[in-house]
Amino acid sequence: MITRRHMIAGLGSAAVIGLAGRTMAATRHNIGAMRLTSLSDGHLVLPGEFAFDGLPQDELRAVLSRYDISPDELQPPCNVTLLRDDDRTVLFDAGAGAGFMPSAGALSDSLDAVGVAPEEITHVVFTHCHPDHLWGVLDEFDDVMFPDATYMMGTIEWDYWRDPATVDAIDPARAAFAVGAARRLDAIEERIHLFRDGEEILPGVAAVASYGHTPGHMSFELRSGTESMLIGGDAIGNHHVAFARPGWPHGADQDTALGAQTRSRLLDRLVQDQITLLGFHLPGGGLGRVERDGSAYRFVTEDM
Repeated sequence: MITRRHMIAGLGSAAVIGLAGRTMAATRHNIGAMRLTSLSDGHLVLPGEFAFDGLPQDELRAVLSRYDISPDELQPPCNVTLLRDDDRTVLFDAGAGAGFMPSAGALSDSLDAVGVAPEEITHVVFTHCHPDHLWGVLDEFDDVMFPDATYMMGTIEWDYWRDPATVDAIDPARAAFAVGAARRLDAIEERIHLFRDGEEILPGVAAVASYGHTPGHMSFELRSGTESMLIGGDAIGNHHVAFARPGWPHGADQDTALGAQTRSRLLDRLVQDQITLLGFHLPGGGLGRVERDGSAYRFVTEDM
């Protein structure tokens, strides 16, 4: 399929698309025959109040100071997971694309850096439909970015963002999320495969309900023999407060109470079962393990 994106790319170095000059570091890990690469889609720039509004400020500052995090501004990384084996080339989430935030949308460059063309992607599996996870399915010309892929999403998430009533029912600050999601889901409707909690959606990949951040947010457990990994999306949304105070509400969650319950449940399971975590907004490419820290937890990045 020849698209406008291909035509521009064919013009050569005079037309440079993406975030020029950025180095795209890749973090790698294997689960049996599944070769996993965490790719950078850049980072977000968010006001601290977006995540921390309403929290006990003195205790919050004490937690953040341990990690040298400002309470005024957050710059979380965006980690898109690439899975390759003999038969599949799978993306977990599609990044932000060109239309969301200038500091994000670098996935195309990161894929190029590891030698993967958009046409080679066989599946795109979504954790949820927020802009930094979904909007990259369309390129800057509104062509489908991964033209030969099957798109996979949990049924609850799909139904929520496809519902015309969502744009009016959602928090007004997120209304643009709903409009943008609906347009992109329309574009992939003919190639969507829906699934439910607990299903093995691909060989060795099972859906794990992690509702709260969005109504139908899904994580994914990858397993081969005794090895396992959880691709956590935004269910555990940062490496500081989410681990030190998992029961606190997080402003990025649409249902803050359910999000806190889900976060605590996942953290406990990751420790108990010694499952590696790859989180979308966690440092070090998002790859690490969870350890107990008294009555709380801490995230320990892998030494790759």
